[in-house]
Amino acid sequence: MAADTQKNNNKAGKPAKKEPQPLIIAKTPAEEQRLKLEKLMRNPDKPAPIPDRPKEWNPRAPPEFVRDVMGSSAGAGSGEFHVYRHLRRREYQRQDFLDKMSEVQNKNEAYLERLEKNKQAAEERTAKRRKKREKLKQKKLAAKKAKQELDKNDGRDDDEKSSDNERDVTNN
Repeated sequence: MAADTQKNNNKAGKPAKKEPQPLIIAKTPAEEQRLKLEKLMRNPDKPAPIPDRPKEWNPRAPPEFVRDVMGSSAGAGSGEFHVYRHLRRREYQRQDFLDKMSEVQNKNEAYLERLEKNKQAAEERTAKRRKKREKLKQKKLAAKKAKQELDKNDGRDDDEKSSDNERDVTNN
């Protein structure tokens, strides 16, 4: 009996553990996501795990020197065909990978070329419009100067105007 009370005392001395969370099974993907978010938000100070991006698959390089050249011909053992088939499949995968990579590279080059072409066309349009604005600005400035000159001439004394009119009449 004394042993029982000692066991209870040890349990009482330990800090209380968190109550176990009830097991909830998500029935839909939305519910699964909600449960994951709730778990993350229980302790906001804890950093969230962000997985690394998966590495792109690369085929093994072809061997430098092939020792056992084999084919699916007569005279090969029964197990050799499977080895041949595996090697052939691996080579086809490698060729498909190289084809896809070259296609991606061609698309990237075409995109960059199209981007450069669009940028150049936009620059040409901008230059044309800039030239048009400058021309209009110069035209307005010239009209303003002409108006100021006209206002200066109109601002002279009446005696000067009459003498100018007399000169004009005598010249005609």
